[in-house]
Amino acid sequence: MTYAVLMACDILIQKADKVPVGKDQEQHLEMTCRFARRFNNIYGVEYFKEPKAFSFSKDLIKVPGLDGTGKMGKSTNNGIYLIDEDKDIRKKVMKAVTDSGPTEPNQAKPEVIQNLFTLMDLVSDRSTIEHFENAWNDCSIRYGDLKKQLAEDIIRTVAPIREHIKDIYNDDAYLERVAREGAEKARVQAAKTVKEVRQIIGFK
Repeated sequence: MTYAVLMACDILIQKADKVPVGKDQEQHLEMTCRFARRFNNIYGVEYFKEPKAFSFSKDLIKVPGLDGTGKMGKSTNNGIYLIDEDKDIRKKVMKAVTDSGPTEPNQAKPEVIQNLFTLMDLVSDRSTIEHFENAWNDCSIRYGDLKKQLAEDIIRTVAPIREHIKDIYNDDAYLERVAREGAEKARVQAAKTVKEVRQIIGFK
């Protein structure tokens, strides 16, 4: 109950225009906009902007878990991490939940299989996706082949990110500087927002 309110406070206190969130956070962002509108309406101002969700793709994304349910996450132990080594990614993907395969052409995919195709949409070439879509539709799909391809495509996507993480992971001075500068920048904007809100409300 309180998490969504705390998230809204973090967004509004920085007067954010765009917020990088996934599909699963969409309702929280809607609540943030509602709080902004309510404040503006109550006090007859146009102080808070209504922040928009930001994604580098055209749609907000919810990355599915490898167990075929919900979203990928640490708490459910069904995720791939950006720091994972290649062998760990291959092992996790090969254990992903599947079924016995399609029984008739062009049938709808069950959730566990659609989840694999959703992951493929994020990391694979269009030709690769089309190949496995066709294999599904004509009932010739081999899940082992799909998983092997998916694992390699995830590795190709994650590897450069992992290497960059490793480059800065042990640079304590850099990490401390970034955290310090970020906190100070956030603190200055937050103090300004609180001061202006108190003035609007009439607190002295």
